[in-house]
Amino acid sequence: MRASFEKIDGATSLTFDVQPAAEPTQATVRAEKLANPGFGRVFTDHMAMVSYNQAEGWHGARVAARASFPLDPATAVLHYAQEIFEGLKAYKRDDGGVNLFRPDANARRFRNSAERMAMAPLPETVFIEAIEQLVRIDQDWIPGGEGSLYLRPFMIANEVFLGVKPSAAYIFAVIASPVGSYFKGGPAPISIWVSENYTRAAVGGTGAVKCGGNYAASLRAQAEAIDRGCDQVVFLDAIERRYVEELGGMNVFFVFDDGSLSTPPLGTILPGITRDSIITLARDSGTPVREEPYTIDQWRGDAASGKLREAFACGTAAVISPIGKVCSAHGDFTINGGVAGSVAMGFRKKLVDIQYGRATDPHRWTRKVL
Repeated sequence: MRASFEKIDGATSLTFDVQPAAEPTQATVRAEKLANPGFGRVFTDHMAMVSYNQAEGWHGARVAARASFPLDPATAVLHYAQEIFEGLKAYKRDDGGVNLFRPDANARRFRNSAERMAMAPLPETVFIEAIEQLVRIDQDWIPGGEGSLYLRPFMIANEVFLGVKPSAAYIFAVIASPVGSYFKGGPAPISIWVSENYTRAAVGGTGAVKCGGNYAASLRAQAEAIDRGCDQVVFLDAIERRYVEELGGMNVFFVFDDGSLSTPPLGTILPGITRDSIITLARDSGTPVREEPYTIDQWRGDAASGKLREAFACGTAAVISPIGKVCSAHGDFTINGGVAGSVAMGFRKKLVDIQYGRATDPHRWTRKVL
C-alpha cells in the first residue's frame, strides 16, 4: 500500500514554541554529571517535538521539558516498527561558541529514511531548526575538551490501529545526551568478529536506512562477537557471504600499500556521513578512493602479504576506530601489527579539528549555532 502524505512540502518552516523546564537541573548537579557522562546515559533538560497528522500536516513545533510519551498499547510503532533515527553532535569551540557538523546531510538522510519506511517526510529545514533550538536551550550541557552533545532526532508512527498499513500520524522528536571522549587515552585498535551466521541487509531491503529494526537484527551477531572476545561484528553480503559490507554500527575503510583507500559501495549499507567526509578529505589531498566490493578472503590475503596496511571503521560516535584484529571461524589475522595506523589517525585529526572549529572548513560542513 502506497503512503499518501498531504501538507508536507508546504511546511518548509515552523515556529517553535519554546517552553523552558520549570525545574531545570541545578548547576552543581549538572557539573557532577558532566564530569563523567559516559555515552547515552545522561540526558539534558529539554526535548524538541513536532507532530504530524493527515489533516494538519506537520504542526505543534515546540521545545519543552524532557518527558515520557504516553502510548496506547495499539500504537503503530509498537507493532510494525515504523521508526527511524539519526545521530549527530554539537561541539564547543575554543571561543565558547557551538558548532554542528553537516546537519543538512543528516536531514537529507532522515528524509530518505522516512520515504523508504513509508513515513511522512519531515522538511529538512524543520529538522535542522529543531536541533538548533534544543542546542540553544541546553547549551550548558555541552562538555568541554573532547566531549560533545550527542543529538538523537527520531520519528515514530503513533496512529492507534492494528491494520497493516502506513501510519497516518507521527511524532518527530530530538533528545540530547552529553558524552565524553569516546576513547580514554586515545583511540585503541578494535577487534572484530566476521559474522557467517547472520546478515545485516540485502538488495531491496533497508540496509541504507537508519531504522531501529536494522540495529535490532544486528544485536545477536554483536552478542556473538562479544562471546568470541571481540569488540564489534562485521557483516558479509547476504547472497554470496563473501563481500565485506559494514560493522554493526560503522562503515569500514581499507588502506593499501600504494596509498589508496577502498570502502564497500553503497546500496545495502548505510550512507554514513563520516564515511562521505573521509572520502571527500582523501580526494582533496589527492588520495585515490575506490568504492568497490572487497571480499573477506581478499582482506585476509592482503593483510598477510602486506598489501593492506590499515583498516578502520568510522561513524559519528567514535569518528574513527582503527581495526587491529579480525577473527573468524576460519582463523584470525592482524592488521598493521595490531596498532593504530597513521592514515586512520590522520583522518581522525582532520575531522575532529574541523568539527571543533580548530581547522579551516573548505566545504562549509560546520554550522554555527552559537
